[in-house]
This record gives sequence, structure tokens and C-alpha cells, in this order.
Amino acid sequence: GRNLPFHLSATNECLKANATSCGECIQAGKNCGWCMKIDFVQYGVPNSVRCDDRESLVYRGCPKRYIESPKGSQRIFVNKIPFRRLSGEKMKLEDIIQIRPQKLSLKLRSGEPQIFPLNFKRAEDYPIDLYYLLDLSASMKDNLENVKRLGTDLVNEMRNIVSDFRIGKNFCLVSDFHSLSSCSLTPFKMVLLWFTLWFLCTNPFSFRNVLPLTSDIGRFKAVVNEQTVSESRDPAEGAFDAIMQIAVCENEIAWRNATRLLVFSTDSGFNFAEGGDIGSVLPIDAGCQLNPQGFYTKSGYDDHPSIPHLVQKLTTNNIQLIFAVTKQSQAVYKALRDLIPKSEVGVLSSNSSNVIKSVLDAYHALSSEVILENSKLPEGVTIDYTAHCKNNTVYKGEDGRKCSSIQIGDEVSFNIRITANTCLGKGKKATVEIKPIGFSERVKVTLRVICECGCQELAVVNSPECYGNGALECGACRCREGHVGQHCECDISDLDSEELNASCRRDRTAPICSNIGDCICGECVCPKRESPNEIISGRYCECDNFSCERSNGLICGGNGVCTCGWCQCRDNFTGSACECSLDQSTCISRNGQICNGRGICQCGRCKCMDHIYVGPTCDVCPTCLGLCDVYKDCVQCKAFGKGPKKNTCDQCEFEVTLVEQLPESESTVPCKARDEEDCWFMYTYSLFDQNVPVVHVGEKIKPTGPIIVTEPFQSLEACCGISLLLNSILFSYLFVSSLQKNSYCPSENMKVRDES
Repeated sequence: GRNLPFHLSATNECLKANATSCGECIQAGKNCGWCMKIDFVQYGVPNSVRCDDRESLVYRGCPKRYIESPKGSQRIFVNKIPFRRLSGEKMKLEDIIQIRPQKLSLKLRSGEPQIFPLNFKRAEDYPIDLYYLLDLSASMKDNLENVKRLGTDLVNEMRNIVSDFRIGKNFCLVSDFHSLSSCSLTPFKMVLLWFTLWFLCTNPFSFRNVLPLTSDIGRFKAVVNEQTVSESRDPAEGAFDAIMQIAVCENEIAWRNATRLLVFSTDSGFNFAEGGDIGSVLPIDAGCQLNPQGFYTKSGYDDHPSIPHLVQKLTTNNIQLIFAVTKQSQAVYKALRDLIPKSEVGVLSSNSSNVIKSVLDAYHALSSEVILENSKLPEGVTIDYTAHCKNNTVYKGEDGRKCSSIQIGDEVSFNIRITANTCLGKGKKATVEIKPIGFSERVKVTLRVICECGCQELAVVNSPECYGNGALECGACRCREGHVGQHCECDISDLDSEELNASCRRDRTAPICSNIGDCICGECVCPKRESPNEIISGRYCECDNFSCERSNGLICGGNGVCTCGWCQCRDNFTGSACECSLDQSTCISRNGQICNGRGICQCGRCKCMDHIYVGPTCDVCPTCLGLCDVYKDCVQCKAFGKGPKKNTCDQCEFEVTLVEQLPESESTVPCKARDEEDCWFMYTYSLFDQNVPVVHVGEKIKPTGPIIVTEPFQSLEACCGISLLLNSILFSYLFVSSLQKNSYCPSENMKVRDES
């Protein structure tokens, strides 16, 4: 028989939703459908039963063409394929494509995910903008001198990687003016302090954008050579202020839609989000705060950025951060790296002579990894990533957002799974953008959630099916205010209680609604059961679908529908609980006859009429000759690995069990056989409901005397021998008896003669 229908399951989310419309129904679960057939609902049953699992609706009698269950879909609008770059060809920045598709829309059904592939192919000769942020504290003097000396070498190395490379420069003293402003200094001390700093070093400043990004290397070198170090009074440096401004001042820095690298070189730490004892500072203004001369204007007024705020701005503006730091600072910056996506740490030598190697190593580490991120999701929408990386490796969860060790020309793919669990609102749509961190390219995904069924737009206002008092919507009446009933036939202001109650009785003496339901406006409304699968129905609530007989613990044996207390069986089933199958295919024996011609097929099982035959098709005779011989070779190869079938033992259809003591019962048949080694082995077999025997095998026995019988009562020779023995005994008895009788006869004869 068929498995238990879904609608008989206690976990049916569709019925539990108590949906009053098709739109509510399809929001209840991805498998829910609404039956639009007008007469599908019985008397006294609410329209919510129209909402059920699609398979269950068909099972309950709703034709498939009447089931409304819209499915989600997807459509790709833009899917540009990466161009093949010819050798030596310099491509325009706008022509470089690494990610596809670029634009698509998803129509989402509540609870039903839509999955689409996103491919990333690392492009060759992808342009680079590198901005160098250098701490000009006195302790970084060696670093500045190396940048002056090696700046041109750095540019040349980068141009060996890509042909389109630009570089910019920002020098920062990054003194912590927050601490300075909160110090207890007299005006005289303050003036003296500033005079001393001016005399000893360059004029202190937070930071300055000295050189926007440029491809003019001569200008870069000239600007660098003009710089000298200063002195930071507070060792807790304000580097985050500079990094934030470089990220958000897109025009001032002259960032392009290229790979954006920010190299920050320092030997000190950093402050973030009120890291010091601050007198009165304001929360940071995340906008660009550089004046026309490139100086940061909010130092000492605004607080430092927090780490999450900095991460958000770096990610939004596609900045990949490289910390080129000294050995004593590497631990703190490696911890910071773990908090900032697409960032890396390069460790400088004591005199910063390896600055080029540090930057290049960090760049290669960043460029060989792709990490996907998405914009903020609408409420009720979730997104999951599965990464298919190199060497057929697959990652899921948070690891499903990234692939590593990607070389130029390598292509990896991601499966993006988007699910909506609620409706966004009728006609509303939302947009989600997915992009690889550090790149300007992105995938634009438009989301629409199916909130209503198509049949709701076809509602017939003032329909005759609804007595002109409501709209026929998706097969059910939606009544106007003041009217109730399945067909909006009742005006609650026109009927008194006696008239209403009379229409809720089967006859004048019958109880109202069978003492089960409530009479509302002349119509019985039957109560709901605790289980949504159990339904009370009927014009007078006289029927239900759970009081029928059961078989195998299931209502109607799982092979029929309980209708008003009686089982309506499916085809090929009969019986009061649909427990009897009319299918005779299970009764056909090997010879093609039903029950081997020795029984009758009842409810799909053979009832053997000849008592010596057993088995599911009455073709097994345990007491007949030959079965011990039939099983012998398979028993020998299974138990001992020997015999004629030892090389084809896998073709034997049964297994054997080795035991010390063979079982003895009415259902077991003993067998005894002899092998090639002149040994005996004993075994038994039993046949129950299957053709496959249950075989137990004992230990081998070495013969100690003459062989009398090979198998008890299984050999024709044994039978003949016993018969001859019995005949000999009987003949001897009769012969002796005859002699005894004849021994008296002569005496009698003689006696007669004498008398005569």
C-alpha cells in the first residue's frame, strides 16, 4: 500500500495555519496549496481546510487543476562574460569583468529558497591604486629614508605585476591630540611646548594628504624627499583617523574602481573610539574632513573611529589594508587583521629595508583570496553561501563566503541561497547587492516575495455563488460585513433565534448541531479538534474523519479515507478498515500459478489448503524429498567454504548460522550430508513466511562406523533397504510359524490312520 498521506501527519504546517485566504495559505509553508474547487468544503467545515499539502489535497479529492500553489522563479538580466585579453593588450578599466552574473531578479515563495550560481574569475592585469600612509614619528626615521630611497623600486616592482599602477602619499604625525587637550597645562607651558616642538621637529599635525594618487613617479619621489620626521608626544597613535579619511575621501584621494591598497607603516599602536582620557570630544563625523590643503580638520574635536565603524567604511569603499609594522608591533596588528576583512600584516626589519618585500607579500596574499559580502537584508530574508573552490573543495556556512589560493585566470564559483520567510508587502520589492570585498564589481539582486495567489486578482465581486453578498475568491466566498455563512447567505439582522435553531436540527427532536457544534445564523459551525488532521463535519456536525476502524494502527489501514465514520477504500483494497488488499501479484508462485494451485489468495496472502505445503505462495514442502539435497551445496560453501559451489557461493540466496547445538522444533527439518573428506555435517532448515530458509549448521563429524543412511528418510535406497528388512523378518516369521503348524499335522494324520 501507499505511505501515510502528508495531511494525516501531526506536523502539517498548512492545516495548523488556519488560513482564511489563499494568500495566507501560501505563506504558511512552501508545500502548501489552496483548493479553489467551490464544493470542496463540506457543511460545517471552515474554509481553512482548503489549505493543505498539495499531495494531500489531491488525496482528499481536489483535482490538480484546482490547486493554487505558486512557485518561485529567477531571471537573469545581465550576464557579461569576462573578455579574453590578448597578449600585451591594455584593457579599459570598465571592460574588466571578474564576477557574473551582474544583475538578476528572484521571485520568492515563502520558505522556498532560490539558488543561483555566482562565478568569480581573477582577471589579468587588474589596475592597482596604492596609497602609502607613513607615520612621521621620530622613531620611523629609517622607514622614511627607505621610502625615499626605495620608492622608485616599489613602483617598478608593482608595474611588473600590472601595467596600470598609481601611487599616492599621506604623511601623518598621528599625535594623540585628545590626550593633549585633556592635559593640565598652563597657557605658558602650552606655548613653550609648541615652541619646543616647532624648533626640534616639523610642525606637528594629525595627518595630511600630501599627494593624491598619481602615475607620475617623479612627482611622488620629489614629494617624499621633501618630508622630515616629527615627534609624537603620546605613544598611543591616532592612525584610525587617517585611515578613515583615506577611505571616505574618494575624490580627494583620487581613488579609481581598481584594486585599492592602503599601506600603513608604523612602529606604534593606535587608539579607537575614545581610547584615551578625553575631556570633551564629539562622536566621529564619518564624512570627508580634509581641507583644500589636505589637512585633517577635526583632530582634537572628534573621537577616534571604532573598529566596527572603520571596518564598515573600508569594506564599503573597497579598501584593502596592509599594515607594514615593526616586529614589536606585529602582535597587536595581527589581532587587528583578524577583525578587518581583506587586510594583511607585513613585518618590517629593524631598519625597514624590506619594505618592498613586505608590501608585495601582503599584496599577493590579499589578491589570491576572494571574500563575498552582501548588503543589508530585508527583514525575514536570509542568505547562505556555498563555495566551490580549487581542487574540488567545498565550503559551507561562514567559510562558504571565500576561496583562497586563486591565481590569475583561475575561476571559482559560489552557490547563493536566498530564502524569504515573510512577505515584504504587496507589490513591494527589495534589492540586495553581493560583491567581493576589495573590488567595485557587484551583483545586483532584486527580490520580490509572492504574497498573494493569482486567483485573488480574479475575484468575482457580488458573485451569485455568494448570494450577491460577497466576492467569490479562489473558490471561497469572502462576505461583506453583516453577512455570514459559506455562501454569505445569512443576514445576521434578519433571523430570530428560533428560526436559526430549527435549521440546525436534523429533525424536531434532534439536538442542535448533534450537541457538538454551535448554531450560528442557522448554520452549524463544528468545533475544531486539537489535532488539525481531525475534522468534524456535516450539516449537523454528525460526521468526522477519525472514528473509522483502524488496521495496523492507522485509520482505514492507511489505504482509504474516513468519511462520516466509514472507510472509503482505495482501489485494490477492501474490508471495514481497508485492511484487505485485492492485489494477487504477491500470491503468484514461481510456476506462475496463484498460490501454486494449492491454496487461495486472501488479502494479498496465500492460505494454503494442502497442509503439507507452506510458504508465502504454498510452494514449499518441508517433508517432501529433495530439499536437503537442494540446500546441501550452498550450506557446505557458506559454512565451510568448500564443495561444488565454493566459487559461486555468492549466488546462494540464504545465509547460514553455525551453532554448537542444532535447534529442535516442529518447524525445523533435520538434514545430514557427507563431504569430500568423508566427514558428515548436520544442519536444519526452517521455512516461515518467506521462500528463503533459515539454516543452522552444526560441527563436522568424522565417521566411526559403516554408513547406513545418508539422510534420514531422504534416500530412496534407505527406504528400499528398510522395506527389504521388514519383508525378510515377516517371511521368516511366517516360515517358522508354518513349520510349527505342519509339525502337528503328521501326528494328527497318523492318529486318524491308527483309528481307522
